[in-house]
Amino acid sequence: SQLHRAKLLFERYPLIEQAYKLSRKLSAIFSNCTAKIIAFKKLALWYNEVEDSGLKVFRTVARSIETHHQSILNYFNNRSTNAAAESFNAKIKAFRAAARGVRDINFFLFRLANIYA
Repeated sequence: SQLHRAKLLFERYPLIEQAYKLSRKLSAIFSNCTAKIIAFKKLALWYNEVEDSGLKVFRTVARSIETHHQSILNYFNNRSTNAAAESFNAKIKAFRAAARGVRDINFFLFRLANIYA
């Protein structure tokens, strides 16, 4: 079973267990917190755990969260993300790559609006 395999893996590689627990705690914050204030406190505690762990990969994540914490905490207001905008931006980039060399910008924008409108 997965539980047995995880137990064996964590016994032999305690850093993997530590990284797994940190990732699950961060996931739990985003899954379970409904209030911005509570999420802020839990993210601060998680950040302290990352600093204590010494894992460089998680320090990078923690620094990104620290830098953008106001924007990240806005997620907890109504639990919405900018995933739709990012997806649309990727579609535009793919369309632009497929239409390389287009000289008529107005026609390019017209086609883009017709396809994705």
